[in-house]
Amino acid sequence: MGRSRKAAIIILTYNNLEYNKTCLESIRKYTPEDSREIIVVDNDSTDGTKEWLKEQPDIQLKLNDSNVGFPKGCNMGIALAAADSDILLLNNDTVVTPNWLENLQTCLYSEEKIGAAGAVSNHNENLQGVDFSYDNLEEMQQFAEKNNVSDRAKWEEKIFLIGFCILIKREVLNKIGLLAEEYSPGYVEDNDLSLRILTAGYRLMLCHDCFIHHYLGTGFRKDLTKFYPVLFRNRETFRQKWGFQTYWFDELDYASLRIFMEPDRQKEIRVLEIGCGLGLDLLKIKYKCPNALLFGIEPDEKLAFVAGHVAEVSPLPVETFPYPFEENYFDYIFIGNYTEKAEQPERFLTEIRRYLKEGGCVVGRFQNVMHFSVIRSLLQGNWQYAQDELSRTNRFHYTLNDIQHLFAECGYQSPYVFHWFSTLTEEEKNFIRKICEEADEKRDFLYYTYLYSVKYQK
Repeated sequence: MGRSRKAAIIILTYNNLEYNKTCLESIRKYTPEDSREIIVVDNDSTDGTKEWLKEQPDIQLKLNDSNVGFPKGCNMGIALAAADSDILLLNNDTVVTPNWLENLQTCLYSEEKIGAAGAVSNHNENLQGVDFSYDNLEEMQQFAEKNNVSDRAKWEEKIFLIGFCILIKREVLNKIGLLAEEYSPGYVEDNDLSLRILTAGYRLMLCHDCFIHHYLGTGFRKDLTKFYPVLFRNRETFRQKWGFQTYWFDELDYASLRIFMEPDRQKEIRVLEIGCGLGLDLLKIKYKCPNALLFGIEPDEKLAFVAGHVAEVSPLPVETFPYPFEENYFDYIFIGNYTEKAEQPERFLTEIRRYLKEGGCVVGRFQNVMHFSVIRSLLQGNWQYAQDELSRTNRFHYTLNDIQHLFAECGYQSPYVFHWFSTLTEEEKNFIRKICEEADEKRDFLYYTYLYSVKYQK
């Protein structure tokens, strides 16, 4: 592990005096002086923040005479940092905790190609939240002290890190440049920064062993009439630059990952995902199984370009066979819902079976055409515009019997099926009872399951 440098903690302030005080107090309490410098850029606060900041002896202070926004303000702070300091972007509405910076630095310098490290918090944006709640900051600090024990097993590789707390190696910023100011006054600049780090050949790591509190919702977010127009504009700026929408950062296949069960965490497994997007599912699998070898097929070249930095990805149409892989090669093939979209589902499943090892598994998901909402819509004379559980973009819709028959015909065995359903109202339960009576069907789950996650073996 390399030696970590001092971190320049860059904080941007605009009003919210009490949050500013709490943030700085927590830094002083939980961050050794010899490991950091504190740089505050104020965007013309009017609530006494500027006056209070002038009284703080241990910070470098930049006072702006207007609100220049988040990206530009952060860049001003970075310009004040020592040339050999790493850069830590920290929101002013955060409260740091024991060992927070040390754990980020330990991860950041564990490998040469790790370019940035981020923290988890009490909010689950980008799946950077924790399954824990507390009533006050004292309880929070007690939890954080127990959680913040450096542990390599708790470092998760990501495509994107939220900018509320992100530590970046100085040489990485020197290589890729500063925050993109075209996103001013703010939002989406952290998506852009993350991708620039990634595509420059570096890895981004989320440190589950570094928890800090994030109040969120202060300042700009409070005025939604201003927030949403800026957010939509910045998303469009991002799309034009990178070629895809920001919602792809949230496209995780929870339904398939739910049934991924590899008992040996340390085993080397080969995993192929068909339609891998940005590679988010593959990285989740790698977090569970660190020695997994990741592969993808992704028809969108822009998405494939990004995913190619975390996996071996081929930018091919899904049904273009043969694939560029050896036969009998993969332990798992994830297919998402492509059996619903494929032109020839039987051929698709038969072809990908060739690439599975004996005993290997294909994992996917199916919407249930027997869901009660579909039947109710049909009985009401609606189909094309019915608000039921089905996607209109799918070529094929399946029942559980259809799924089982399809996989059996294509040579698969040992089915495992997980049922997804929501809480039903009494009216919905009564409707399902009536359907069961008319159909002479005792398996009521066939009607309240809206999605099946399936795993079949070669």
